[in-house]
Amino acid sequence: MTDSSNSILNLSGGNQQKVVLAKWLSTDPRILILDNPTQGVDVGAKEDIYDIILRLADEGIGVIILSSEANEILRLCNRTYVMYHGQLQGELKGEAMNEQAIMELATGGDAFISTS
Repeated sequence: MTDSSNSILNLSGGNQQKVVLAKWLSTDPRILILDNPTQGVDVGAKEDIYDIILRLADEGIGVIILSSEANEILRLCNRTYVMYHGQLQGELKGEAMNEQAIMELATGGDAFISTS
């Protein structure tokens, strides 16, 4: 007899992430907070996870992404709050939200709030 909790250990990292996400979704959440949701998974699994996250947002579930990967933020988010040493450094959205602006704020550049 196989313990069902052990069977997840036989899956790839990406599939493990998808199983965890599915378990959370079974609770019918209104908001998800995902901390580095694709850390340690291969490119194909990342795209699958990104598609799931975007679909959930389209369905009206609030999704908060915490990530140190600027590309992940740009792919998934429509608004970004950047922190530096535990302090809010700035907000980016619209055309102002790009990798250069994120990195500038994340490394202590001038704090600003973008409204574009």
